Amino acid sequence: MSDRETWTSRVGFILAAVGSAVGLGNIWSFPFQTASNGGAAFLVVYLLAVTLIGFPVMLGEFVIGRRSERNAVEAFRSLGFGEWSIVGGLGVLASFVTLAFYSVVGGWVLSYIVGSVTGGYLGDAGAYFAAVSAGPITVAAHAVFMGLTIAIVALGVTDGIERATKLMVPAIFVLMGGLALWVSTLDGAAEGYAYYLSPDVGVIAGNLAGIVPPAVGQAFFTLSLGFGVMIAYSSYLGRDDSLPADGSAIVVVNTLVALLAGFVVFPVLFAIEGSIPSSGGAGTAFTALAGAFSQIPGGRVIGLGFFVVLLLAALSSSISLLEVPTSFVADRTGYDRTPTALGLGALVALVGVPTALDTGVLGWYNDVVFNLLLPLAVLFISLFVGWVADDQLAAELNLGSSFGSGFSSVWLWWVRIVIPVAIGGTLLLGIQSLLVKAGVLAAPIVLG
Repeated sequence: MSDRETWTSRVGFILAAVGSAVGLGNIWSFPFQTASNGGAAFLVVYLLAVTLIGFPVMLGEFVIGRRSERNAVEAFRSLGFGEWSIVGGLGVLASFVTLAFYSVVGGWVLSYIVGSVTGGYLGDAGAYFAAVSAGPITVAAHAVFMGLTIAIVALGVTDGIERATKLMVPAIFVLMGGLALWVSTLDGAAEGYAYYLSPDVGVIAGNLAGIVPPAVGQAFFTLSLGFGVMIAYSSYLGRDDSLPADGSAIVVVNTLVALLAGFVVFPVLFAIEGSIPSSGGAGTAFTALAGAFSQIPGGRVIGLGFFVVLLLAALSSSISLLEVPTSFVADRTGYDRTPTALGLGALVALVGVPTALDTGVLGWYNDVVFNLLLPLAVLFISLFVGWVADDQLAAELNLGSSFGSGFSSVWLWWVRIVIPVAIGGTLLLGIQSLLVKAGVLAAPIVLG
């Protein structure tokens, strides 16, 4: 293991993990998942999912990675349970599929940065999105975004990922915080805050089947759970780091960015449009916000700042998604990181071409990841941690931690009992949602 890279500091690991978590899921997806699923009602369910499911599962991935010092697939074999390697393989698959469509959205962000500079979307936001969301321009932007991702991952853990996230994560906070302060001065912002922060219990109770899968999937997506990212990242950690403390920091910072995104998006839309889009596809965020920026004095500057934040967030996550298969191939074969990242990145770009040509295909990629792959991977991880390698992983959690053995005991039983039940129910609802969308079911059966 001595030839493997490690993080140069604990801060480097935390910022890299935060960078993985703080991505398009927080700034692009979260506000519009909120809008499409009951506003503040979705926010409540999401925060519960992050706290009660996301954080314990993150610790589970941490202990697997640090204990094994291997990638997401070989970690299970290193721990003595080779038959469970398929779980890591599921995470690699989820990372691969997600990056294939995620990089297309990253390409949209590049196009909107250009549009902010040239004023391209100011005249007709809908027409601009139609022009850049599917077709040859989209394929080219997708390729450029993947090129940036490949370049960072090819440089390695310390010179590439750690150095990049040390710059990007603080920049995201500064820029997003500045935007949130600015939009608070807009007339009508108060209505946006009220929509965002005033949950209706009746909405939650009446739409539980529709709210739970996207809320839990959003929690997994924004915390990079189920992809094998946190297993890979924690495999570069030292034994003296406190995993509960690091995990808490990552969850808190990630959640703050997601909340900040809402404090930017909802006041802008209510101030300019008087409401928010209650439904829409993957491009709703781009169309609605670009339309709003076009009506704000200095909107091109504000739009440029917002889309730069979005690009930094997108890159900080995309490099973690590419790191998962790259670390697996590099560990397994001994191949040099640079050609490995280049080859895998090129393959991801190729798989993503259909989503760059049709936003409907992109939506299906997204739904399969959210509703099937991530819940399935997290369910197996919780079963492995709670019932298979429980003793050695609980002991691993105690290393470097001041929380005491009582914390690891409670955590272990929570992962054993509560998490599988919660994820099993979520997976059932997610599969139901996919079947309804595909037309196999006319309407939801469970909690319908």
